[in-house]
Amino acid sequence: MATLRLYLFAYVMHLSLSVIRLLVLTLAISNEKVMTFLSWFKKLSLAAATALLVSCASTPYEFTQSANYSHRVKFLVMHYTAIDYEKSMRVLVEEGGLSAHYLLPESNDPSYPEDELKVIQLVDEHDRAWHAGRSYWQGREDLNDQSIGIEIVNVPTCHYPEVKPEVHLENDASKLCIFPDYDAKQMALLIELSKGILERNPDIGPTQVVGHSDIAPTRKNDPGPRFPWYQLYQAGIGAWYDSDTVDKYWQQFSVVKPSIGLMQKALRAYGYDIHATNQLDPQTLDTLSAFQMHFLPWHVSGNADARSAAVLFALMEKYFPKKAAKLMLQYQQQQTTPEPIVKPLANAQVVMQIPNPNPSSRTFVNDRGTFKAYKGRGHIIIENNTATSADIFINGEKINIAQPLTANKLYEYSLSKRTHNGVNTFKVENVQPEGASLTLRFPYPTLATTPAKKNAFKQVDSLINQEIAQGFPGAVLAVIKDGQLVKLSHYGDAKKYQADGSLLSQPQPMKSDTLFDIASNSKMFATNLALMKLASEGKVDVEKPLFYYLPEFRGAGREQRLVKDLLTHSAGYPAVVDFHRKDNKFGERFFSQNSLRTKNLLLTGVPFVAGRNVKHLYSDVDYMLLGVLVERLSGQSLDNYVEGQIYQPLGLSHTLYNPLQKGFTKNQIAATELQGNTRGGRINFDNVRTDVLQGQVHDEKAFYALGGVAGHAGLFSTGQDLSVLAQLLLNRGGYGDKQMFTPQVLEQFIGPQASDESYGLGWRRAGHGALKWHFGPYASEQAYGHTGWTGTVTVIDPVYDLAIVLLTNTRHSPIEGSEKHYEFVGKKFETGKYGSIISLIYEAILNKQ
Repeated sequence: MATLRLYLFAYVMHLSLSVIRLLVLTLAISNEKVMTFLSWFKKLSLAAATALLVSCASTPYEFTQSANYSHRVKFLVMHYTAIDYEKSMRVLVEEGGLSAHYLLPESNDPSYPEDELKVIQLVDEHDRAWHAGRSYWQGREDLNDQSIGIEIVNVPTCHYPEVKPEVHLENDASKLCIFPDYDAKQMALLIELSKGILERNPDIGPTQVVGHSDIAPTRKNDPGPRFPWYQLYQAGIGAWYDSDTVDKYWQQFSVVKPSIGLMQKALRAYGYDIHATNQLDPQTLDTLSAFQMHFLPWHVSGNADARSAAVLFALMEKYFPKKAAKLMLQYQQQQTTPEPIVKPLANAQVVMQIPNPNPSSRTFVNDRGTFKAYKGRGHIIIENNTATSADIFINGEKINIAQPLTANKLYEYSLSKRTHNGVNTFKVENVQPEGASLTLRFPYPTLATTPAKKNAFKQVDSLINQEIAQGFPGAVLAVIKDGQLVKLSHYGDAKKYQADGSLLSQPQPMKSDTLFDIASNSKMFATNLALMKLASEGKVDVEKPLFYYLPEFRGAGREQRLVKDLLTHSAGYPAVVDFHRKDNKFGERFFSQNSLRTKNLLLTGVPFVAGRNVKHLYSDVDYMLLGVLVERLSGQSLDNYVEGQIYQPLGLSHTLYNPLQKGFTKNQIAATELQGNTRGGRINFDNVRTDVLQGQVHDEKAFYALGGVAGHAGLFSTGQDLSVLAQLLLNRGGYGDKQMFTPQVLEQFIGPQASDESYGLGWRRAGHGALKWHFGPYASEQAYGHTGWTGTVTVIDPVYDLAIVLLTNTRHSPIEGSEKHYEFVGKKFETGKYGSIISLIYEAILNKQ
């Protein structure tokens, strides 16, 4: 076989030489040039013959075509160059640039040297051109490996606003782009070229002919809304919809639109790289714009409107009918599926129907219970249905109530003569007439203000005042014991220093109602309280993966992380990501001083530095993500949710984010760092603050990267307001007639983790003395709380019915040390180290007992 092939090759070469000689004689080419050419041709022929012989000799295999194979090329991608022909050639040909398989010039382009347009091939179709970049279509990524790219000379003009928009969108309405029509001759060439490509690459189906904006909608918008996709479809190239089918869906969707989530699922089923978040988020706006540029170029809005939905579902029915049927089934189910049932929270700590509708067979078990109260306080509410009389006992003593009772009337009685501190009992007997009923309610205890005896906390006051005299800036201390605010004291100054470290001539004195930036105590008194409420309402299950609620939280092991892993700081995230700095350790890609961009990086970008549940690594990233979770579950911003659903119902008007934007002034707030976030001029980054911080959150990630509202920091509060929240926790979830979370959820959140008893779900625990620096040596093992970098500490101890809130402005002090090793002077004092103050308070309480 090899000999025969070589003989045929030699014969063809001989014949070729004869033809060449004849041409030479005819055209009268010089003999010298002829000899040179013939010599070169013979050498080439010899090399080719040798290669053929080697090839034949080195592949002694019998070839049989398998039926089980496919072609490498799956997609045909259209681009516009955005620059003229000459520049395009440089970019696409010279080393270090991009490339495409083909370039199509444009008529009337001064930089194009030819008279007639022609297709320029730059890369062989079997080779990989660099045209797609980071891309996705129909389940495949990095499409350079699987596509043919055509660059078409077309130059749009875009105008950008002088003030950059807060969020970058590829198809942002804030920028004005003018897209010119495509050249008719150019399109004729494109159609001819595309037909040939489709013939040579039969795996490219109609839905695999796409634009760059289809495969990279968040980065690109070419070939733009003026590209004639319908003209290509009429020539047999690419996909398009049938008008009658569009009308069918339009009739349904104009009445009830598909949900955002269903639109996202349909877009992904067609091919786009989009995740179902049920939010009209940046990825969705860009993807919808790309889809509309392709199929509704006269209506590019980014909105998930009925006409876009109708076109999308018409395309699905035409090209993916099985997927379309499943999507329509989901659409129909959405019309009949009721809203998720939210578990209602009670308006009292005990609500009991009397007689019990499902009584026990044990006589002295029924119509009895307990409630929490304090000596000389508490009341009972009787919602009478049909009873005329009943015997009600509190701690074994019968109380006097109206005789007879009136049907369907509400009664309220004080229990001040019957109650004692802690657990109180009640029972109901002899409800008349037989078959009658009533309902008892016992509201939660509220905080009373009863100052302790003058010298009760003498040692505590002495230590703090002594340190104030020595230079410590200021503090507010609240102590709650047995339902009473027994101490609310203020010390020192709220603002003492100027930015240069010199003392103010008139310091701003501390007051008992001064607001403090509570730093990481925000994690507990904002994010944790929100999640505890949402869990009590059945809206979140901490044992579920985070991506169950945040579908875009995928890849690199994210699917395995549970909500609980973030709460226990065991997801494996780094302690911090300095989004606010370009020189952060993860690279400039993670630089963000924009809230939406930061949240997107949190959901899809931040890498893990440890495996899941390998260790507890305290991380702000965990709580930044949990803040995003609260927003997604509630449908509100984090600050709106906690302020509107938790603080305001409890009457707390001084607990909030961004107080300067909500009516408070600087002189109502304790100051923190002297020279902004510069550590005394040692640190610099874009937009760094340099003046005394007062009323703005100190934490850099919260302020710069998340607009002051973050799950890990940003909350401001007072000693009085935090005392109410502490009592809410001591009451196991309620305050007055408001329940914020159930006792069962509280136990879930404050219980010890098997891996480390000092961790609850977010809350830090005293355990068996594991955190004495925080809780001191006297706290019960059930005590829990948190600290904040600015100088705040909280302790809630249910065993002693005790809570402590210490708020200081420790960081409002000069910084000493070298450029790399330095310390705030305030952290040298015992008041700024927490443990000693906590210990002295416990001694004052326990020694008195």
